[in-house]
Amino acid sequence: MPMKYDAIVIGTGQAGPALSVRLAGTGMKVAIIERKRFGGTCVNTGCIPTKTMVASARAAYVARRAVDYGVMIDSSIAVHMKKVKQRKDAVVRRSNEGVEQWLKNTANLTVYEGHARFEGQHRVLVGDERLEADKFFINVGGRASIPPLPGIDQVRYLNNSTMMDVNFLPGHLIVIGGSYVGLEFAQMYRRFGSEVTVVEKEPRLIQREDEDVSEAIKTILETEGIKIRLSAECIALGKRGDEVVVHVDCSSGDKIVIGSHVLLAVGRVPNTNDLGLENAGVEVDQRGYIQVDDQLRSNVPGIYALGDCNGRGAFTHTSYNDYEIVAANLLDGDQRRVSDRITAYALYIDPPLGRAGLTEAEVRKSGRKALIGKRPMTRVGRAVEKGETQGFMKVLVDIETKKILGASLLGIECDEVIHSILDVMYAKAPYTVVQRAMHIHPTVTELIPTMLGELKPLE
Repeated sequence: MPMKYDAIVIGTGQAGPALSVRLAGTGMKVAIIERKRFGGTCVNTGCIPTKTMVASARAAYVARRAVDYGVMIDSSIAVHMKKVKQRKDAVVRRSNEGVEQWLKNTANLTVYEGHARFEGQHRVLVGDERLEADKFFINVGGRASIPPLPGIDQVRYLNNSTMMDVNFLPGHLIVIGGSYVGLEFAQMYRRFGSEVTVVEKEPRLIQREDEDVSEAIKTILETEGIKIRLSAECIALGKRGDEVVVHVDCSSGDKIVIGSHVLLAVGRVPNTNDLGLENAGVEVDQRGYIQVDDQLRSNVPGIYALGDCNGRGAFTHTSYNDYEIVAANLLDGDQRRVSDRITAYALYIDPPLGRAGLTEAEVRKSGRKALIGKRPMTRVGRAVEKGETQGFMKVLVDIETKKILGASLLGIECDEVIHSILDVMYAKAPYTVVQRAMHIHPTVTELIPTMLGELKPLE
C-alpha cells in the first residue's frame, strides 16, 4: 500500500525545505524527497561555493596590490588551490549538513533519499516505495546545459558543478560563454593565476545588459589580463596532444584558441526530463520548464512548481520568494503573486554589478518619457579612498510618475547599494524620497541622492 501524505515536496533547493517545514508546522503530514545533495544548486555548486572561492580570489588580488596601499609584502604571492578548495568544501559542508539535519529533525516531516517519478497526478515512486498526496510541490532546480558543439565528445570539459572538484590551477582555462557564470569563473581563475580566455558567440558580453555595462565589464576583465573573443559564431572543440583546441570564427584574431582546460558556461536546463511529468499530465514548455500561473500552480490541480524548474526566475532569491508566495496563498490568506516582484540580481565579478528593474534599452523600447542619471565611480569618494574606481552607476526614472524604473550599478559594493533603490521601487515611492534622504558619509550609497539630483532627459 502507498504511504499517504497531505503534501509531498520534491527537491531540497531554496524553496523546498522552507515550504516543507512550514507545512509540517501546521500539523500536516509531509514528505520531502532528495535524490542527491541536500540544499540544491545554491548550497552545493552555486552561490555558496562560488562566492567562497570569489573571496579567496579577491584576497589574492588585494595581496598583489598591497604596495598600492603602502603595504610591503616581501615574499611573492602564491595561491594554494588545495587549501582554497578545502575552505570552500568546509563552508559548503556546514550548509549542506545543516539543511539535512533541519529536515530530518522536523516533526511531521519524513525525508526520502532517492529519485522521485510520477506515476499519476497524486502518486510518485521513490525507489521501491510509492507515496501519495493531494498536493505536490516540485523544486528540482536545473543543471548546466551541454550544447551539441562539434567535437564536444572528443574532449574532457568542465561545467559549474564539476569545477567544484578542481583542486589545481589550470594553465590556460578557456571559458565558453560570456555571461554571468562564465565571467565569475573567468575572473576568479585569472586571479588564482591561470591564463584565461573567454569565448562568446554574441558581439558583446552579457547580452541582456546595456551596451555601456557590457563594455565596462569587458574593460574590467581585460585590465586583469583576461582575453575576450567575441562574435564566435562557429565554436568547435578538438584535441592537440594534452591540450584543448577551441575553434572560433570571430571577426578578428586567430581562428583557434589553445588551452589546458575548457569550461562550458552556456546556460542551464531544468531537471524535469526524468520526473514522469507526462504521467501526471503536467505541462512543460519546449525547453522543459513547468508551466505555472501567477501563484505557481501548474495546469494540474494540486501540483505546484517552485524555483529554477518553472522558468520564472533563475536565482536563489527568486526560488525562496516562490516559497513565500506559495506559503502566503495556501496558509496565510495573503494573495501574493509572481508578477508583484521586481527583477533584481547581481553579477559577482569584482567590482560587482547590481541590477534592479528595467535596463536603459528596455526603457527606450517602451517609448515612455524618462530621466537618466549616471555617475562614474571615479566620482564616488568611497571608491577613490579604497582605490577601486572601476565602473559607474546609472538610474532611470519615469518623468510623469517620478518612480524609479530601473538601475544598473557597477562598482565596489554595488551588490549591496542596489537595495537602497530596490526598496524604494517596491514602496512605489517617487525618486525624490531617496534624493532628499540624508545618507552616511563616506559610503557608496550616499552618491545615489546626488545622482538623482542630476537627472537629465533620456534622449
